[in-house]
Amino acid sequence: MVVTPSKLRENLYNLLDSVIEKGELLEISRKGKLLRIVPEQRPSRLDKIVAKNITTASDDELINTPWESEWKPFI
Repeated sequence: MVVTPSKLRENLYNLLDSVIEKGELLEISRKGKLLRIVPEQRPSRLDKIVAKNITTASDDELINTPWESEWKPFI
């Protein structure tokens, strides 16, 4: 993301928090030059994984379930 020094001044803490949380670099454009603020370490993509509860049916439930009403012929 590229911002001007004025925008940086207006939103300094929000922009810095964004750099920390998202791992994105922040560029400040000043007099035709770019200054960069980058996190020391980028967050791991694995940190964003959310655990999910998965329920499974037992073999007995699958075997003894009447599937005839659910079955549709493939055409």
